[in-house]
Amino acid sequence: MKNFSSSLGKTKKNKLACFATTFIASLALAGSVNPANATNVKTSTLEEIASASVPLEQTQPNIAQLQISNRQYQAVGVDPVLLVPIVVVGGLVIFFPLFFGGLVVIGEREVGVVVKKFTISGKGLPAGQLIALNGEAGLQADTLAPGWHWGYWPWQYSVRKETVVVVPQGEIAVIVAADGESNPPERILGKIVSCDNFQDARKFLTQGGEKGRQMGFITAGTYRINTALFKVIMAANATTHGMTPEQLRVYTVASDKVGIVTTLDGMPISGGEIAGTVITGHDNFQNGQKFLDGGGRRGLQEQILLSGSWNLNPWLVNVEQVPMTEIPIGYVGVVISFVGKAQEDVSGAAFTHGNLVNPGHKGVWVEPLYPGKHPINTRIMKVELVPTTNIVLNWSGRTERHKYDANLESLTVRSKDGFAFDLEVSQIIHVGALDAPKVISRVGAMQNLVDNVLEPSIGNYFRNSAQDYTVLDFLNARSERQVEASEYIKAALRAYDVQAIDTLIGDIQPPASLMLTQTERKIAEEERKTYEVQQMAQTQRQKLVRETALADIQQEMVKSEQSVQIAELKAQANIKHANGEAESTKLKAIAEAEGIRATGNAKAETYRTGVQALGTQGYTAMQLMQIIGDRNVRLIPDILVGGSNGSTNGLVDGLLSMILWNQTNKDGEATLIDPQPIVPPTSPANSTSQILVESPKDKY
Repeated sequence: MKNFSSSLGKTKKNKLACFATTFIASLALAGSVNPANATNVKTSTLEEIASASVPLEQTQPNIAQLQISNRQYQAVGVDPVLLVPIVVVGGLVIFFPLFFGGLVVIGEREVGVVVKKFTISGKGLPAGQLIALNGEAGLQADTLAPGWHWGYWPWQYSVRKETVVVVPQGEIAVIVAADGESNPPERILGKIVSCDNFQDARKFLTQGGEKGRQMGFITAGTYRINTALFKVIMAANATTHGMTPEQLRVYTVASDKVGIVTTLDGMPISGGEIAGTVITGHDNFQNGQKFLDGGGRRGLQEQILLSGSWNLNPWLVNVEQVPMTEIPIGYVGVVISFVGKAQEDVSGAAFTHGNLVNPGHKGVWVEPLYPGKHPINTRIMKVELVPTTNIVLNWSGRTERHKYDANLESLTVRSKDGFAFDLEVSQIIHVGALDAPKVISRVGAMQNLVDNVLEPSIGNYFRNSAQDYTVLDFLNARSERQVEASEYIKAALRAYDVQAIDTLIGDIQPPASLMLTQTERKIAEEERKTYEVQQMAQTQRQKLVRETALADIQQEMVKSEQSVQIAELKAQANIKHANGEAESTKLKAIAEAEGIRATGNAKAETYRTGVQALGTQGYTAMQLMQIIGDRNVRLIPDILVGGSNGSTNGLVDGLLSMILWNQTNKDGEATLIDPQPIVPPTSPANSTSQILVESPKDKY
């Protein structure tokens, strides 16, 4: 701890010393100024005045500094010899008020903490007390405010100047008191007393302030606090006191979250309760004393903090932020409260499977939460989501998005004829918004409704129903079984305040052996039907062929009939034509006969006349000549072949001549006629034989 005299040595911080030095220097200058050089007086600077107040026992300046000083003193007309007495007098003027008057000067941003070294009466502090209230020796409760204070002699008092406490914006500061009354056993924080935010230590101690950690704290601002009694912990020095800077900042709850509060001081929570009841008037736990005075309990609290910024003492309040409870569209939230007023059942006498209570009571609330975000304390309340849309539950390998049917499997049932087969079922249910609290009060959760109500009810029904039918009957009458199941399940679920919308039978998987026999039988039956159909098709085909043939024959018959008719008509036509031709021929013959007869008669008359005129031989010769002339009969041959002396060259030459003649007369269509040899009459040996070759006749 610094003493008073050492604090005076700092001239820059001690305003009294500066004022005294300035005053003494002004007097010295006024007394030693030469009147002749009065116009050349140079005003001393603050540094020169301050240098004049340095004690004489300090190190002497060197020669260069003395020369410079002498020049300055000569310039203003000051005699250096007179300066030493002035300094001595000024020091005495300062020393006497400080030492004998006990003057202490406190700056405007300082606070003076006083320590009394001794008392004349020798009265000391009582045992267990640290701060003096009645002038005892030791740390004093009262501090020195900015200004001049007399009577604090340095041999009896020591004044420590401390800077004021500045709490920045957005932060708080907690306090630890070094003195005061002891805390009660049930309390861990000192109670709040009226002491001007810990700036009045005397009020704190005289009005029952308790030592240790304080429930009260200070917010942003500037405070003059007796640091001998109060230890101030801020974010800047939090780590040195085992805290984090975040604990000493203004606590902020996000807009989409709620703060679940746990208090660290107060009376214990009552037996059978898990959270402290709601206390009013403490401004959301910002006034801890009102919270405790109102009966606040330590531990989990029913009350929550909504979004905003709050000045909370971290030694009293811990806050956990959790998201708001969101109820999606298509759902309602049934609130199950574990705290609140005593249960008062409002469900009515007809509902005997649970209790429903009004909001604020312990139990299942009769009013559900509708879609939206709700600030719910999830540590003391449970919100069970209940779908208000249709819910599909599958007893098969398929699972819906809600996952309520994740544990459901296809049903294994046994038929009347002893076969076991698997059956897939889908059940559609609906829970009304106003019926949701009843359902939750009865079964506790939607999953319990599926596992403990729907699964056994539907499973047992189909197991019992399958025993009344064979597998094939169950397969063939599937739609009827579905209608029966739907009616039964609707009535069964109505007792649980659940609406059964529909029951659907899915895939049925009968035994493989039975299905194999049934399949073979079905295939045989289908084949028989196929054969019958094919037989009918062949019969139809035969009929078609017969009809087609008949149609074709009919066409031929028609053609034949038409041909017969045509033939008859042709025959009749031919007969008529023949009759006509015969008649014509007959007439022609008669005409020709008449003509021939007339011609013959004419020729006969001619012959008779010619014979009469020429005679018989003459007329005959004339007729022959005429015939020969009319028919171009040649009397002399074209080729005459002759030979002599038994040579045959004449015959060869004749043949060659005939060939050449034949070739050259092709265009005339001459025909080679085999010559008829003319056997000549026997002639003498030397006579020449002749062969006559008849030339072809000209064609007419």
